Amino acid sequence: MKTYPISSSKYGIGNQAGSNKTPLGLHRIEKKFGANAPLGLIFKARQSTGRIATINAENGDIITTRIMWLKGLEAGKNSGRGIDSYKRYIYIHGTAEENKIGQPASHGCIRMYNRDVIHLFDRITTGTQVYIKK
Repeated sequence: MKTYPISSSKYGIGNQAGSNKTPLGLHRIEKKFGANAPLGLIFKARQSTGRIATINAENGDIITTRIMWLKGLEAGKNSGRGIDSYKRYIYIHGTAEENKIGQPASHGCIRMYNRDVIHLFDRITTGTQVYIKK
């Protein structure tokens, strides 16, 4: 087991679709994107844009380096109609806003330092369980 510093949603904790809140509970890594991508590579809709982010510049809420797409495993908490983490596109991913790690800043996803997200991505497989707690 390993823990990492992260940034969760600036809108708080929650599970409702459209809330931009971070869901809690047991999830699994359903899909992974970005193997061997360079640090800071910007993704849009899980596809490489071919651009590299400037870390800690005004980039906005962009997804960088690696993506691990989460699927909720708890019916009524993070899985089911209107609250499904997978259908909400909740990811663990790198961020260009590393200066905001440790404080709420995302739109629902779990953001990590780019080097940490590479470390995690390289050591886990799809199906790995992840528990998000407050």
